[in-house]
Amino acid sequence: MNKNRFKAILSNFNKLKIAVVGDIMLDDYLIGSVERISPEAPVPVVLIKKEKFVLGGAGNVINNLSTLGVKTYCYGIIGDDIDGDKLLNSMEAKGVDISGIIKSTERPTIVKRRILGGNQQLLRIDWEDTSNIDRSLEDIIIKEIKENINKIDAIILSDYNKGVLTPRLSKEIIKLAKKNNKIVTVDPKPSNIKNYIGASSMTPNKKEAFLCLKDSNTKDIDEVGMKIRDILKLDNLLITRSEEGVSLYDENGITSIPTFAKEVFDVTGAGDTVISLYTLSRSAGATWEEAAKIANTAAGIVVGKIGTSTATKEEIIDFYNEIYGEVD
Repeated sequence: MNKNRFKAILSNFNKLKIAVVGDIMLDDYLIGSVERISPEAPVPVVLIKKEKFVLGGAGNVINNLSTLGVKTYCYGIIGDDIDGDKLLNSMEAKGVDISGIIKSTERPTIVKRRILGGNQQLLRIDWEDTSNIDRSLEDIIIKEIKENINKIDAIILSDYNKGVLTPRLSKEIIKLAKKNNKIVTVDPKPSNIKNYIGASSMTPNKKEAFLCLKDSNTKDIDEVGMKIRDILKLDNLLITRSEEGVSLYDENGITSIPTFAKEVFDVTGAGDTVISLYTLSRSAGATWEEAAKIANTAAGIVVGKIGTSTATKEEIIDFYNEIYGEVD
């Protein structure tokens, strides 16, 4: 990409509207200090100093998009509970359209509560119901997306295997997107890949890609990538490969892009950053290869931060400059 093209792509970000469908979660961090062992059991006593709430799961995709000034529409299920209210308040504060989020009395809001003593995670407590949502909830989400399909530029399906992206819902969304010439990308769980036949693209990591073809004996990741693309009838496939970078599989073959990271502290949420920037950049006028380079750059930023993090437009420009040369 030359300088003008790179700038034009990033300048289009705040003109876009992206829909995110999937498993919304609340990441809750209880942070304190440990100075003694409990007299009741051989466990540390954590004196809590502060509590921090962060959007997790599909919510982290939304967080990445919102940080870049994108108008985001969210579709998913939360519980009719206090944690659900915290999640909605956080999204509203970021300007997210939450009209597609359904409050259910039958399911709790998914919460991952982590207890930290200093910088060490001592315990994680999960609240969740991973059963598939019922047909009535599927119908509501499909109806909401149909009503907004002409407003949005792309759809991201963020699958954490928590029951929202059922086979029927996933297939109906892909059908709707294709009918209306909208990009639809998927961050998949390997057990659900057959739900995503006909999507524009998927962004599994290397381990997930092998699990997608668990019955295959091949050990060659490039062979796996091309097979997944062909089996699912995708326009392309992007596999993230940690220190090996990312690989793009499309009709022209295989394009490998090396990884770039100043220092790796935490890979949590890097996949959410990749699919966010990959989809967003393509929607902003980039080719899929250019979108992969921008997504790879953003991932190199977030792995240098602790916890689920995002990359700002300024950080992407600065780091892209370091990698590929100066962009005014």
